[in-house]
Amino acid sequence: MSNAEDVKRYLTNRQKEIDGAAMYLALAEAEKQPQMSDVYHKLSASEEKHAAAWEKKLSDLNAKIPPRKVSWRTQTMIWLAKRFGPQFVLPTLTANERADSQAYDGQPDAEAEEFSADEKSHARLLAMASHSTGGLPGGTVAQLEGRHRAGGGNALRAAVLGANDGLVSILSLTMGVAGATSSNKDVLIAGLAGLLAGAGSMALGEWLSVQSSRELYEHQIKIEAEEIEENPAEELEELSLIYQSKGLPEERAREIAAHLMADKGSILDTLAREELGIDPEELGGSAYEAAFTSFFLFAVGAIFPIFPYLFWSGTTAIYISLAISAIGLFIIGAGITLMTGRGVLYTGMRQVLVGIAAAALTFGVGKLIGVSVG
Repeated sequence: MSNAEDVKRYLTNRQKEIDGAAMYLALAEAEKQPQMSDVYHKLSASEEKHAAAWEKKLSDLNAKIPPRKVSWRTQTMIWLAKRFGPQFVLPTLTANERADSQAYDGQPDAEAEEFSADEKSHARLLAMASHSTGGLPGGTVAQLEGRHRAGGGNALRAAVLGANDGLVSILSLTMGVAGATSSNKDVLIAGLAGLLAGAGSMALGEWLSVQSSRELYEHQIKIEAEEIEENPAEELEELSLIYQSKGLPEERAREIAAHLMADKGSILDTLAREELGIDPEELGGSAYEAAFTSFFLFAVGAIFPIFPYLFWSGTTAIYISLAISAIGLFIIGAGITLMTGRGVLYTGMRQVLVGIAAAALTFGVGKLIGVSVG
């Protein structure tokens, strides 16, 4: 492999580690739990160490090392983590860490093999953190590493797709009506009706889903409380097995379980989190907040194709609607790259083409219906 190829590879590796160090530092600052904040600080230091190692490799080749700069994708994720909290971005970061660890596969450097193992370790810790709303138990991070349950839902993904649903569905609706009639009023009424119907439907569905989950969690916690009262020995055994499944030695697991069971004031909270995977304080979140968020995200996407019909009419409104919607679709495509790591231009243009194709199809159908009715 030539020096030029090595330099290019080292620069790519270095950028990944620079982004990782900045991201973990931001998580540490945004994290409210001191134990988890400490974990993120350690992960950031690890990424800094990796970046310095690649810089040394570049220096050994007498290559020009550009100033450190965090990528726009990572800057966006940092903003989201600070605005909405670490849990909002953790599932996406977990997937990115897995991909980054695989990026080192096949690289001949000894550092690549070592850093690949580190990145896989980071991904496992992030997966555990994203599953647990309460963070990781203090003092057990090293012992739990490598043994975890699957990560939780991806709020970032839901947000991007919610806006995409609103934009594509209402763009297709307005284009279909515009193809069938030249009445600007009809198109605007259809678009606004579609916005309210679609956003309302999503909000109601989300409310029912979250409220049903809350009621289920409340019922499960009630049963757990009864079991603690009626058969504490069995609950002690179950808690011990949970900690053993996470990698703790049997004796240590029983010791921790016994200590926790002795605390009558918090044992129900502990068992709800560890055995049921439920945060008793959150119970899956607020149904009303989830409904409002779904309504808002759908409406934000839907505004793009409707907006031009408020000020223009006829062919002009159609062209401007398509142009504004294309911009919105490209932005959504850029948002998707936060989760996939693909190029912005490729993902953005793919999103634009798919959305415009759907609009063209409904416009053609509307045109045929309009001609037939006429």
